[in-house]
Amino acid sequence: MASQSRTGAPALEVKDLNIYYGASHALQGVNLKLDHGILSVVGRNGMGKTTLCKAIMGIVPITSGSIRFNGHELVGMQPAEIARLGIGYVPQGRRLWRSLTVDEHLKMLAGNSSGPWNIPRLYATFPRLAERKNNGGGQLSGGEQQMLAIARALLLNPKLLVMDEPTEGLAPVIVNQVEEMLLHLGDESDIDVLVIEQNIGVATAVSENVAIMVNGQINRIIASGQLAGDRDLQQSLLGVGRHAHDGDGTVPVSVSDGTATESATTGGPTKIYMSNPQTPTRWSKPVSVQLISGSARTVSGPVSLSGMPGSMESLELRPLSRGGQSTVLVAGTLDTKGDELRYIRDILKSHKLSVQLVDVSTTAKYSGADVPANQIAAYHPGGASQVFGDDRGQSVAGMTIAFENWIKRQTNIAGIIGAGGSGGTSIVTQAMRALPFGVPKVMISTIASGNVSQYVGPADIMMMHSVADVQGLNSITRSVLGNGANALAGMVSERIKADRTRKPAQENDGKTTVGITMFGVTTSCVQQITKILEPDFDCLVFHATGIGGSAMENLIDSGMISSVLDITTTEVCDLIAGGVFPADEDRFGAIIRKRMPYVGSCGALDMVNFAAPDTVPEKYRNRNLYEHNPQVTLMRTTVEENQAIGRWIGERLNQMDGPVRFFLPEGGFSSLDAPNMPFHDPAADAALFNALEQTVRQTSQRQLIRSPHNINDPEFVAEIVAEFRVLNAGSINTRRRAR
Repeated sequence: MASQSRTGAPALEVKDLNIYYGASHALQGVNLKLDHGILSVVGRNGMGKTTLCKAIMGIVPITSGSIRFNGHELVGMQPAEIARLGIGYVPQGRRLWRSLTVDEHLKMLAGNSSGPWNIPRLYATFPRLAERKNNGGGQLSGGEQQMLAIARALLLNPKLLVMDEPTEGLAPVIVNQVEEMLLHLGDESDIDVLVIEQNIGVATAVSENVAIMVNGQINRIIASGQLAGDRDLQQSLLGVGRHAHDGDGTVPVSVSDGTATESATTGGPTKIYMSNPQTPTRWSKPVSVQLISGSARTVSGPVSLSGMPGSMESLELRPLSRGGQSTVLVAGTLDTKGDELRYIRDILKSHKLSVQLVDVSTTAKYSGADVPANQIAAYHPGGASQVFGDDRGQSVAGMTIAFENWIKRQTNIAGIIGAGGSGGTSIVTQAMRALPFGVPKVMISTIASGNVSQYVGPADIMMMHSVADVQGLNSITRSVLGNGANALAGMVSERIKADRTRKPAQENDGKTTVGITMFGVTTSCVQQITKILEPDFDCLVFHATGIGGSAMENLIDSGMISSVLDITTTEVCDLIAGGVFPADEDRFGAIIRKRMPYVGSCGALDMVNFAAPDTVPEKYRNRNLYEHNPQVTLMRTTVEENQAIGRWIGERLNQMDGPVRFFLPEGGFSSLDAPNMPFHDPAADAALFNALEQTVRQTSQRQLIRSPHNINDPEFVAEIVAEFRVLNAGSINTRRRAR
């Protein structure tokens, strides 16, 4: 939830802040730091939260202490000066002009706007404001007023946004919209946010950590997940949580009218509680347990919970759910594929699965989806205006980005299925690739019978050919769509069942998973390695065909591979020379990001891959070519190519912070590079070694290791396995101690 750091100093740092109102000590030595991203501050009424906001904005006099914004001291500055530094303020109560229209509110500030937030983007982000642009501030609902207050602050393109009770008094649906906007700001924007909030659900959803204010001080900073799941802590510090006494053998249950019931576990009389015996206002004090208990009424007989909004039977997860039941997503362009997608949804619901229909249309028309297109479009870094335009190609590209960003925000996705043509397929499959390995993914598409590598990539996506166009329900589409839906339902159901029955101990007897890259010409090396390591490691072998390396790194990024033996780095040859199995520009990126130990080698860096001989480019026809099989032609790399390959790999090795051991097999990179074999070329091999040694900044942690052997020799295998065991000894020892 945190944006990338933009300066060395924290976005906001408050130290030993004291403020008095007369003889009342409002803030008592407050210490608070927001590095970057979003930080929530919660507390009961009267704890000093609003005073803290006013102090940051220079609205109240400060007795002592320091407030620094990106290293700049704010104490002593006027509010206007603080705002010009880059701090936006959304005050409690909104503070709008009743006589000015929405448009007039925004135009007053538009002249000072020079960043990405402008009036068209704000109207795209808050479509309701666009509809009410000519209405005065006094004619807006509470939710519309809050949208306008937030929009007004964003129009100044602040670096820090201070929001005081942004969801106060709003309807639940508007609260959800505000929460989504905060999450979007935290993920896709350069704006840091300090949120003062009493809604625990919102506070814990938008921020990784929550600061709790008690009696004018920061009592503690706690992880959001811990606070969200600890009702006792909520009750003791914030005055929220259970309204019944602990240990009396009763269970409070939410019902539809905002009350709660408490009945004995053996049946009998039932107490019905109202969370607010008196209608609350913004000035209301927290309701005490004693008052709630005293206002409860008792009824005889059992209370039926079936069908109540809070019961399991009627539970429907909204997007961005913070826990609970997993849900299946049905995604596509409902403006053109609505009947087909609803048909899939209904089949999935017949399997008793929780389902959400997600619209990724680019026309912004109302579709009745659970997650409408404008909600998805808001996740584009440039706002919904980058999705809903006249250029269809740009709109599809924009929605693709937005849907991928939206899907990354989700938790508890049990599976996803889509159906569509080329546009819908590109939108949905890119988002599918952002989901973890193992989450069932089905795409029913008109293009599934051709080359689908650009859609599937390294992910475990199941592509189904629609046979007939996905255009209306008929005997063909019903059969194909039904098969796809039932296949997904089966995968999801079995996965849920497996999760429920899985033992707490790690799978594979607690073995650490290692990713190993292999090609046909390095098979002997990898087979020897796996035979040695299998007693202690779960060995996953990846075919180095471009997509193989990407698949391994995708699993590293997702945390499913924790160590690596990158024996075969041949994909870099095809990237440099234009072969058919190229690495992408992010090759080695996962190792860099994870800062994990890396053991690699020059496996098959002696060759570039092409298909049948007649597919070799004309400029390469006179090169040293080898027909591996009728469909694969190999080309020996030259001195110049190996120099470029060595520099490219070396620069990536320099970016690795974890221990690095990269082996240089002087006896050859493959079975074809051994003495007396077709690709044996000591000069080309030496060019690679020299380029690596000139590029890599060697340290005690980052080392190039020369070996006199061929990569497939047992002696080379012994050397590389020994070094791998040294770097990963902790993983093996941990497992052995656990036995």
